[in-house]
Amino acid sequence: MSVAEHPASLLRNAGFVRLGLARIISVLGNGFARVALAFAVLSLPGATPGELSLVVACQAVPQLALVLVGGVVADRVSRSWLMVVSDVLGALSYGGLAVMVLSGHAPVAALCALAVVAGTASALFAPAMEGVIPQLVPADVLQRANGLLRVGTNASLLLGLALSGVTVAWVGAGWALALNGLSFVVSAGLTSSLRLGRRPRRSSSGWNDLREGWQEFTSRQWLWVVVLQYSLVVAAMNANAGVLGPLATRAHFGGARAWSLVVAAQALGSVAGAGIAARTHVRRPILAAVLFTLPTAAPLALLGAGAPVWGVAGGAFVAGVSLDFFGVLWTTTIQREVPEEALSRVSSYDWFGSLALAPLGLALAGPAADRFGTDRMLLVCAGLIIVATCAAFVSPSVRSLRAPSPDLPTPSGAGASTSALPSEAEAPLPGTDSGNAATP
Repeated sequence: MSVAEHPASLLRNAGFVRLGLARIISVLGNGFARVALAFAVLSLPGATPGELSLVVACQAVPQLALVLVGGVVADRVSRSWLMVVSDVLGALSYGGLAVMVLSGHAPVAALCALAVVAGTASALFAPAMEGVIPQLVPADVLQRANGLLRVGTNASLLLGLALSGVTVAWVGAGWALALNGLSFVVSAGLTSSLRLGRRPRRSSSGWNDLREGWQEFTSRQWLWVVVLQYSLVVAAMNANAGVLGPLATRAHFGGARAWSLVVAAQALGSVAGAGIAARTHVRRPILAAVLFTLPTAAPLALLGAGAPVWGVAGGAFVAGVSLDFFGVLWTTTIQREVPEEALSRVSSYDWFGSLALAPLGLALAGPAADRFGTDRMLLVCAGLIIVATCAAFVSPSVRSLRAPSPDLPTPSGAGASTSALPSEAEAPLPGTDSGNAATP
């Protein structure tokens, strides 16, 4: 590893700055929404936890089911335009939720319908976002650009989560949802100024586009191997975050306050990890990214082994550093290695594969904890992360893929080139979990 230069050109690139501001604002709003939606639904007359689960599921299902469609569309139209459409859908969905909650008239069917719209917005946004950054910055500063974006969005999410409880307590969940809707409006305004232009017209059908994207995806062993790895890693982490972690902290440390400390520690670690990755050149990025997955098992193992809460929080901080170091290297490598015209479709397969087992992890965590014990299942999930990660090392492609030297130009055909950048006249002199979605 070596420390890369600080290319000041990024902060003089108005397109990158605008994209960064849009992401920071929309993710801040989503920090409010994570807490506000649950309390908004549960505050309605006669609401039950089952209804909350239904609303959340209605948002999650289209995120997974439609992400491949989002990849096809993003490779056919202007990606910035598609992000604007997604932001508008997000604003309408959360604005509608806010109006219903504030009015006190919120039929479950209507809540579910708006949740589906919000989930659809996520599915459209995520693949488009992955393909926009290479159109804005030169290939030799992609890693720094991705790292800077993650630092900003991670810090923004941390602030949103920290303020969400206070906001819900002071002004109510409905107004907190309205603030999230407003954040999407601001994001749409900033993103609309990018003007990246439409994609070249394609005569093939959507099905052919999907097949071409699948061929690009499967032709790179390191790509599908790590996605398979993360389908298991994300399932284990979701089981911890959604069910096992809260259950264990309630049993060992008294509940919500201890769990909030663990979550905050991981969020702080994610800011640090993205910052480190933005400044570090790695010769074998996929090997390093897979290696950095191993510490993500630490908080699960520590919690399952009965470690003190400060030890679990320390493990969570290390996991946060590792996850975002992985994220920056992973995103940058895909952007460098995959042809720009197929980038969003390949990204959509990445999202789909990585998240495919996440709902199953959540569904099985509760019954398994009841039968075998929460602590034992935490250790099983930690072991699953370690086994899946060690299996990924078997791939020769994972071990051998090298990043271009920072002193050499990026080979033509790998990711985006500087010729893809908009001129100053086109875009005045701006990368999961997106403002509308989630990233492995």
